[in-house]
Amino acid sequence: MALGWLHTAKFLTTAPQLHFLPPLEVPEIAFVGRSNAGKSTCINTLTQQKQLAFASKKPGRTQHINLFSLGKQGVTDAVLADLPGYGYAAVPKQDKIRWQQVMANYLVTRENLKAIVLMCDPRHGLTELDEVLLDVVRPRVEEGLKFLVILTKADKLTRAEQNKALSIMKLQAGGGEVRLFSATKRQGVEEVATLLWQWAHPASATKPEAPQADSAVK
Repeated sequence: MALGWLHTAKFLTTAPQLHFLPPLEVPEIAFVGRSNAGKSTCINTLTQQKQLAFASKKPGRTQHINLFSLGKQGVTDAVLADLPGYGYAAVPKQDKIRWQQVMANYLVTRENLKAIVLMCDPRHGLTELDEVLLDVVRPRVEEGLKFLVILTKADKLTRAEQNKALSIMKLQAGGGEVRLFSATKRQGVEEVATLLWQWAHPASATKPEAPQADSAVK
């Protein structure tokens, strides 16, 4: 059911600045992370669409917030927000500073934001910019904002390394959820999809709808 819901994702709009984002009342789930952490791949895997989230050949070059609508029968019941990757060395310093400010403002002020999903390559752990982001969102998380750290590219780790990375991140996530994820092995895909569905539908999360044969929208 959750994967069928995510498969309905469709491009909604793109915005170079916050004031270009449309005011929305449906729950919004933001995907953030360092460039090369596998954010676009994760979004495309969850939505079962190969090119929904654009993966630039030059990481860090995507400088817009992209929104994707979710919902069956054409009725939007949630939105995914794909925020630009940060921390890539080839991006000019002034662009880095500008986007760090835009992202911080978005994460602090976006009223319908209900959850944040942080991508992290477990082989490298949290970077300084990841930790800055955690500090920015901590007050909202303490107020009830949902937070998930996805440890991407988990297939590149041994089982022992996966368990170690999971334990360390649970300590660093400040009360947020942590999941191992591999697009290649499809590890964690259904688990993450279910969590996102529950966060977007809190009133019915304890009573999920029965799966529908035509739930996937092509």
